[in-house]
Amino acid sequence: MHLPNMIYDLALILGVAAVVTILFKVMKQPVVLGYIVAGLFVGPNFKLLPTVIEMDGIKIWAEIGVLFLLFGLGLEFSFKKLMKVGGVAVITALMGVGFTLVSGFFAGLLLGWSNMDSLFLGGILAIASTTIIIRAFDELNVKSQKFANVVMGVLVIEDLVAVVLMVVLSTVSVSRSFEGVEMLMSILKLIFFLVIWFVSGIYFLPSILKALRKYLNDETLLVISIALCLLMVVLATNAGFSSALGAFIMGSILAETTKAERIEHEIKSLKNLFGAIFFVSVGMMIDPEMLKLHFVPILIATFILLLGKPFFVICGALLAGQPLKVSVQSGMSLSQIGEFSFIIATLGLTLNVTSAFLFPIAVAVSVLTTFTTPFMIRLSEPAYNLIEKKLPKKWKRTLNNYSVGAQKVSEANDWKTLLRFYLLNVILFSVIVITIILLVTKFIYPLVERNLVNDILITLLTLLALSPFLWALAFRRTDKKAYTRIWEKPVQRGPLIMLMLSRVLLAVFFVGFLFHRLYSPFIALAGVVITCIIVFLFRKKIRNFYGKIEKRFLSNLNEREFSKRPKIQTPWDSHLTDYLITASSPFIGQTLNEIQLREKFGVNVAAIRRDDLVINVPGRQERVYPNDILSLIGTDDQLNAFTDFMNASVKDLTPLVPESDVALHQFTVTSNCILVGKTIRNSSIRELTNGLVVGVERNGKRLLNPESNLEFQPGDTVWMVAEEEKLQTFLKQYDLSV
Repeated sequence: MHLPNMIYDLALILGVAAVVTILFKVMKQPVVLGYIVAGLFVGPNFKLLPTVIEMDGIKIWAEIGVLFLLFGLGLEFSFKKLMKVGGVAVITALMGVGFTLVSGFFAGLLLGWSNMDSLFLGGILAIASTTIIIRAFDELNVKSQKFANVVMGVLVIEDLVAVVLMVVLSTVSVSRSFEGVEMLMSILKLIFFLVIWFVSGIYFLPSILKALRKYLNDETLLVISIALCLLMVVLATNAGFSSALGAFIMGSILAETTKAERIEHEIKSLKNLFGAIFFVSVGMMIDPEMLKLHFVPILIATFILLLGKPFFVICGALLAGQPLKVSVQSGMSLSQIGEFSFIIATLGLTLNVTSAFLFPIAVAVSVLTTFTTPFMIRLSEPAYNLIEKKLPKKWKRTLNNYSVGAQKVSEANDWKTLLRFYLLNVILFSVIVITIILLVTKFIYPLVERNLVNDILITLLTLLALSPFLWALAFRRTDKKAYTRIWEKPVQRGPLIMLMLSRVLLAVFFVGFLFHRLYSPFIALAGVVITCIIVFLFRKKIRNFYGKIEKRFLSNLNEREFSKRPKIQTPWDSHLTDYLITASSPFIGQTLNEIQLREKFGVNVAAIRRDDLVINVPGRQERVYPNDILSLIGTDDQLNAFTDFMNASVKDLTPLVPESDVALHQFTVTSNCILVGKTIRNSSIRELTNGLVVGVERNGKRLLNPESNLEFQPGDTVWMVAEEEKLQTFLKQYDLSV
């Protein structure tokens, strides 16, 4: 009986991969490296073992592996995570990625490479490996430290940048030039399709899955999720994007549904299998002779990652207001490349725009930097201690003051809030309106027989579909208080009226655009006038119609999270970490007053999660029960001491209560303030604000999580975790300066 060569190839690949990865696990090295080494063994450049027969077949399997890898990354990514990462992660990631990309590009030019090879080298070096970093954090047990939170936020941003980078590189590769207009159009096209895919996906998919929930056993859910993934791959490819982008987008959409964990669990085996084949295929492309020939570029690229990128990330984190220690630890954790770099290198080969030597160089650099990652993380603290010793006192004082100043929370400017909402509102609803108009005029209208009745019917149905979104584009408001505060200032009424009028005119323009696509200019003008009158007469019904649509969308978007924990900023070197309290914990059933966490460990309890109940800033008489999740504020040393004592397990949880309810605030105690001379406990500040004093700065000295018997003094800068409204009332009542 004859077996296809593909069966022999898979037997060889998986057999060698199994043996090699077991050896790598014994040596405590990343499994990904084991796959790459296994690929080298079964590839055409290693003669001691049998070689794969059908390389083309393996390439197809490897492409499927890329799709599953990106689908899995999308499930872990989610757009809500992107919305939750703060400015620190954004600034740090963009600094790290941007300067590393430029460094790689100029390094390629200095080596005499072409513009295209240099550009792809920069892209390959710019994106760190999420898989390798998470694995290293687990092995080194540093996930509870503050810098780990910064790194995870940076990785979320880098994943999105990698997606944009793939689109930009594809555009540049096709045009073979660096035309800014063409790249800008490609990015705008990407944004357009991302908005449509995300909005439609969130609106329809959770509802469909909910309606089918009683039929969704594990097998059916697996088939449906893979079908949706491949469907988005087809749509993305037809829209002119890469197949990998489609898989990533569908994963990020499904990440917002309640089935995300089940889907992730179901596809894990498939992702691991096909991912293994992809990484083995990467190893098969390694040519030892080519590595010898390009030894210098490999060293230069490795040098950029081990010294250049950490420096850029450190600068970005410092610019974002992070302390020096956190910045150094973050920078030295992001000094490697991985899965996205391989995909970018593969993209260059697929488009036939990069030289053959670039891919093995990328693999070699990845192998080297993966081996160095654990050592870089371990050395980050000694590196900080050395820098801290050598740094002039003036520089340290400047960095310290800048970090403190950057963490001070000031009230958002009304115009800033309004303009942010304006841009988001205009982009979102303009994309939806344009999509509906194009669907009707390009796909539906040409299929219908042309006559007066059909034309009127199509127009009315289209306007009915557009009406809620046109209303939202023109009239929707969220922060009415900001509008009111601006309107109360006569000088600012003019710009506010112009801003509101521009939205109305944009909605009218889209109506005119629809009629212009279907009728003559005269009929289009009459149609616009009639439509405006109808919208005005039925504005309440249209508003209610839109309200139902928005309610369903938000319900689907938030369905996965019934409650959230506070995303609280913390002062100085402290940060927020969650701990799961087990039944064997030493103080089950005791009150927080009896446990005395602040006195023993220097930490404060910001919140307690108990099933679906979240207790923000719990009182001293609140008891701790098994399976409670405590959100604690403290430094790395304080939290580590608490972890060792309690033997609690650090959890990477999704936020559990609305972020706007509880936040970090800062105010200064004046000389005539009623708080002067009173202790924290006697001042009743906790009861009046439902808040927690987490820091006091006095004469340049910082007191983190101060004792309740500390007396307030004039000039004290007080940091509190509290509810917004109650704290503002308290500040106004006692005339405290923010």
